[in-house]
Amino acid sequence: MTKPLHRLRIRIYTALWRAYLIGGLAGLLLDCSVIHLEDHPAPSRQKVQQAVDQVRADLEHELGNPVPSLNVLIQTPTEKIFVSSVGSGTTPVTETANFRIASNTKHFTATAILNMHEDGWLNYKAHITDLIPGTTTPYVPNTPQWDFPYKNDITIEQLLQHRAGVFDVDNDPVPGFNGLSYTEATQTADPTHQFTTEEMVHQLILNQLSYWAPGTGYHYSNTGYSILGQIIERVYSAKTGRIKTYNDYLQDYVVGPTAPVPVALYFPARADDTVLPSPRVVGTVRYPTQTITYGDYNMSAQIAEGNGIGTMAALNTYLRSLMKSQNVLMPQTVKVMQTDDLGGFFVKNLGYGKNGARIGNLSLMMYDPLTDVSVVTYLPLWDYTQGPEGATSFLKCFHAITDAAYAARTALGYPGKP
Repeated sequence: MTKPLHRLRIRIYTALWRAYLIGGLAGLLLDCSVIHLEDHPAPSRQKVQQAVDQVRADLEHELGNPVPSLNVLIQTPTEKIFVSSVGSGTTPVTETANFRIASNTKHFTATAILNMHEDGWLNYKAHITDLIPGTTTPYVPNTPQWDFPYKNDITIEQLLQHRAGVFDVDNDPVPGFNGLSYTEATQTADPTHQFTTEEMVHQLILNQLSYWAPGTGYHYSNTGYSILGQIIERVYSAKTGRIKTYNDYLQDYVVGPTAPVPVALYFPARADDTVLPSPRVVGTVRYPTQTITYGDYNMSAQIAEGNGIGTMAALNTYLRSLMKSQNVLMPQTVKVMQTDDLGGFFVKNLGYGKNGARIGNLSLMMYDPLTDVSVVTYLPLWDYTQGPEGATSFLKCFHAITDAAYAARTALGYPGKP
């Protein structure tokens, strides 16, 4: 990626995630009643299609550029509706098309951690230097290669909440890399580079990087979630007596055939495992002088924080069943996950969930327990043609995924954008 893209991520992404978090903690869901759709003459799918078409048309007008597609899957207590809004002559996306789910991956990481907690395999309140229950193995290695700032003071919970102060070497500039993040500079130099969590932690040690003491502030950190992925691997390996990966645990307990609710999701870790499976939707990044599409891509730097591949149908099934306590976590654990912002956030009139942004993909998955409505939105576009470093047009794309979710809800008679 180019330097302007990186710098924009530094300034925008963290602010957006923080805004969602703060807004969620302050907001309260409004009590409302479900409108029976059969009372309305117009077919409900048509209503949703028209609403999403309007959001896409508005975005195209504001950008002055085409929008490949804008896609929404909404499920209510009585029906499930999927619509894909595309321009004339363009093939609509399907709800079973694969795409990069990006930071929605963090929600799965939190679910894995909490499931391990329920099973007694770890204590999410523990410090990361504590021992894995029933073993002599600490959650993170007790070696000089892992002696990063404030390591002894950080808890697993703080990592989940982005309150550990762990510097993000995936988003923020790291000394010695010409104003780029460590992962961006390294992958630009060698797109086939196999990343490890240890090498990213090494940058924290080498430059003594930290935002602040654990628990004293909030800063979104992909690196913090990479450390959580390492903890999942170490705990699963210790409990089975075999080398296990993050994806192994997710497949065995959270998303795979042996999980309570199997869904079509995969979390590649190898630098040579780059292929986005078909059917698929590629991400598009538009600059003033060029447009780049991203399909196959090395995601080894994003394990546990953004390496997921999946479908809109899978995200909806996962989140809806989890938030309704019909999946891997018990009701009391789901409540803690929601209340304490473990892996996600709250948005008024959308509920609880997560969003993601990676290489031309923007997505959002939310579940509202008061109305029993879940919604997943997906936009395969980042536009950087307007404003300083493209910030103006990027934000228009970012807001469109939330606007589409609200529009779909409003079309079916549920409370929309506050």
